[in-house]
Amino acid sequence: MEYLTTTEMAVKWNISSRRIGVLCTEGRIDGVIKKGKMWLIPAEAMKPEDGRLKKR
Repeated sequence: MEYLTTTEMAVKWNISSRRIGVLCTEGRIDGVIKKGKMWLIPAEAMKPEDGRLKKR
């Protein structure tokens, strides 16, 4: 299985690497691994829905 860093996923998902770190901490991305201070995210992981936005 191939893993990507938060910086690489930020480019792929077009959001900040800090936001991806928050999503990892909250457990909203399946299959993440924390190696030291770095998050490793499966390359095929799906971007979670943004719960901060209101739906009308």
